[in-house]
Amino acid sequence: MPSIYQLKPRFQALLRPAVKRLYERGVTANQVTVAAALVSVLLGLLLAWQSPVSGLFLLIPLWMLVRMALNAVDGMLAREFGQQSRLGAYLNELCDVVADAALYLPFALLPGVSPVLVVLVVLSAVVSEYAGVMGPLVGASRRYDGPMGKSDRAFAFGVLGAGVGFGVLDAAWIDGLLLVILALSLYTLYNRVRNGLTEAR
Repeated sequence: MPSIYQLKPRFQALLRPAVKRLYERGVTANQVTVAAALVSVLLGLLLAWQSPVSGLFLLIPLWMLVRMALNAVDGMLAREFGQQSRLGAYLNELCDVVADAALYLPFALLPGVSPVLVVLVVLSAVVSEYAGVMGPLVGASRRYDGPMGKSDRAFAFGVLGAGVGFGVLDAAWIDGLLLVILALSLYTLYNRVRNGLTEAR
């Protein structure tokens, strides 16, 4: 299934000159990874604290764009400038899961939105990423299959954040879109398990 993740090589090509400058200034991949997660958690706490201020949800699509760039930057620093490490592998996976949860859970506090749906979407995201990480345990690669991988979820919640911030999405629409995200996340889980097993054969 197609995924926004497939656009990553083109995105990286645009970022490569900036990544080289960061490396020359002593910035490490792990620093970028942790910084992106910390900002995501702080933003999530702000949104949870001020959830009645719907305009603040406009920060989500803006931050998602920056965060996607930072995720590409930390990977390029690690691979292209010899900064790969076991700690970095842990941080890369764990920080993404924590950051996603922090940014998505505040939607559960919006009036009329189903908290159960939001929690199910977050749980499905965690499980699908875990399934992707388990690929090497069965002799396959780390699976990034779509249609609702990390980049796709970031885009989807960016759209939701913009809709809330501009006041064009009511609770019924948000719940409907969350159901679509949940269904696609479960299909992503299925794809990652199925394709991992196929690759490992």
